[in-house]
Amino acid sequence: MVSVEGPDGSREVRISSPSRLVWPEAGLTKLDLARYMIDVGEPFLAANGDRPITLQRFSGDVAGEQFFSKNPPKGAPDFVGAVDVVYPSGRSHPQLVINETAAAVWAVQMNTVVFHPWASRAGNPDNPDELRIDLDPQPGTGFPDAVPAARELRKVLAEAGLTAFIKTSGNRGLHVFAPIEPAHEFLEVRHAVIAAARELERRMPEKVTTAWWKEERGTRVFVDFNQANRDRTIAGAYSPRALPAATVSCPLGWDELDGADPQQFTVATVPGRLKATGDPWAGMHSSPGSIDVLLGWWERDLAAGLGELPFPPDFPKMPGEPPRVQPSRARSKD
Repeated sequence: MVSVEGPDGSREVRISSPSRLVWPEAGLTKLDLARYMIDVGEPFLAANGDRPITLQRFSGDVAGEQFFSKNPPKGAPDFVGAVDVVYPSGRSHPQLVINETAAAVWAVQMNTVVFHPWASRAGNPDNPDELRIDLDPQPGTGFPDAVPAARELRKVLAEAGLTAFIKTSGNRGLHVFAPIEPAHEFLEVRHAVIAAARELERRMPEKVTTAWWKEERGTRVFVDFNQANRDRTIAGAYSPRALPAATVSCPLGWDELDGADPQQFTVATVPGRLKATGDPWAGMHSSPGSIDVLLGWWERDLAAGLGELPFPPDFPKMPGEPPRVQPSRARSKD
């Protein structure tokens, strides 16, 4: 059992197999992960609480079998929340919501390693309150290549009236977030992201790309616009990653970005970092911005002949979407 403080006092949460190694190379156990979630509870909840969330769970260690949980399992304690959400298929179903640290620790007991929150709140799940852009280095590039792209993207968003926040992905990339007013549904926010991505691509054409097909990306950083879609998520702030070093998707101050090493932010090191420096994302949602300028850019690009971009393959065919055919295959058929 571990004791977890919360809004209703202390809760005792059972941790079975506490000595089981979750990250064998790092020597970190299931109990270490539970204690990590307690240590980072406040900033973790600020970033990921009150949102539909998907749990990435592992039957053994992070190199083993994994699966994703969206729905509250039978027998979940009453302090684990849920909200009905609509998926891209049009189907509606309850999705987990974590609103206190004990619920995050319960998720660890259920063998969760990675937490994937939606960009919207439980009270308004159809309208995101975060604009999210994933800067994904392609083969031949790495984290140092994502840094200048992130800095230029910050300028692009500022020109559109948005304040950008940055975190490591926990792997090779960077995630740029901007708090927004929850006034537009997912498709419109996706269009705002595409508009920002295209503007970034214009400014750094040799360094970044919006090309959906891998064969067209080259050795550039991919601006992954599809992470803005409904039910598409990235690892949340302070979420551990299922990688050998037990890295964490860690918020940074913009002044920390140069010289940052994502391998240094781990389950073992991030609690101490928080105590020493605080949470760079504290107060993130105090002044949300509007995506109206970005939507204006989207309309401008449409008028110039730049249309919709491909959706993920599991999505239904969307209006205006180009053919879902790999370019080289389309050329060979022609």
